Amino acid sequence: MEEAHITWHNHAIVRESRESLNGHRGCVVWFTGLSGCGKSTIANLVDQKLHARSVHTFVLDGDNVRHGLNASVQILAPLGQQYAERFGLGFSAEDRKENIRRVGAVTELFAAAGLVTLVAFVSPYRADRASVRERVEESRQGDFVEVFVDAPLEVCESRDPKGLYKKARAGEIKGMTGIDDPYEVPDSPEVHLKSGEQTPEVLADQVIAYLESTGIIA
Repeated sequence: MEEAHITWHNHAIVRESRESLNGHRGCVVWFTGLSGCGKSTIANLVDQKLHARSVHTFVLDGDNVRHGLNASVQILAPLGQQYAERFGLGFSAEDRKENIRRVGAVTELFAAAGLVTLVAFVSPYRADRASVRERVEESRQGDFVEVFVDAPLEVCESRDPKGLYKKARAGEIKGMTGIDDPYEVPDSPEVHLKSGEQTPEVLADQVIAYLESTGIIA
């Protein structure tokens, strides 16, 4: 059946009731930046600090999501090559767009459930991040918090936790963001973290301070 017959079903429990039960708003805190800039480290620190304050949170990490929801062709290969090639995602511009689209749809659901959803993805393209913002903020403005984790390329290369920059410089991998694929810096992020100059602990506190200042958390 080619034509889709789908209907949106409203939930019996509205979002405001879930947020009231949690004691805080649901939102999406989107950490973006080059590989090695500290996105995951900071997001997990924010997660720990908020959890200690009884805030309901969840972290969506780029690598973790690539193991399941947005798995590669190689990971999906046991399900059949045709299936894997149709649904598996690589790192082309088109696949990265779909990667962010899927994650954006998930974050919208998490935010509607009243969770402070912490998202750590390179997400190099402004248009893709803007598309997620538009989706998340369709029901309420201010629910998408863009956090630019800003570290110079040389700092990220010196860290190189996955060895990706070394492989890219050696020509072993192509399409590496910051090397032979662009990273589009956010125009006006809600939070701008200088991760090459300050510790992850200090940067995590800056994110939490923003959430407090906007009333997302008490």
